[in-house]
Amino acid sequence: MQSTSKLSVVPPASNEKDLWVSWDGYHRLIERLALQVHESGWKFDQILCLARGGLRPGDLLSRIFDVQLAILSTSSYRETADAQSNPQRGELDIARNLTLSKGTLSGKVLLVDDLIDSGVTLDKVQRHLSHNFGAVTEVKSAVIWCKAGASMRPDFCAEYLVGDPWIHQPFEEYDALHPHMLSARLRRHDAE
Repeated sequence: MQSTSKLSVVPPASNEKDLWVSWDGYHRLIERLALQVHESGWKFDQILCLARGGLRPGDLLSRIFDVQLAILSTSSYRETADAQSNPQRGELDIARNLTLSKGTLSGKVLLVDDLIDSGVTLDKVQRHLSHNFGAVTEVKSAVIWCKAGASMRPDFCAEYLVGDPWIHQPFEEYDALHPHMLSARLRRHDAE
């Protein structure tokens, strides 16, 4: 079995423009977020994660708290013409339906995403929930990062960022990895 340490890459040094996050750092922040929620004493019935960025933290929090995970797809970032630049924020798209294994979204819900950049997504999703899911009695939000310029603050946050860096999350390497590249990549890793 392949050691996962062979696939770990040390990210570049962070600066005020770019925050580079390793897999270990990413997981520690999610654990810090889970502990913050736990220590608050707030009890919730379900977790609703926003896909795609909230999928991984939502999954881990669902496992840690042993509660059902619901998924709502949202998207606001669009690719730019220049492949070297970061994607640009566009109009927020919210899926009409959400996915959960049984029942409906109801009761107290922990809304999970990776970050609050401007606050637009959190605001619009909370309004979407109040208009479309009447059985939801309370919503609190939990994110890994919140940027200083955000118009809304989450209820729980692992790390507040003073500036406005672009956050390079460890899984973003897969954005540029396409199926036809896998064979060469795996051979290279197996040889290490």
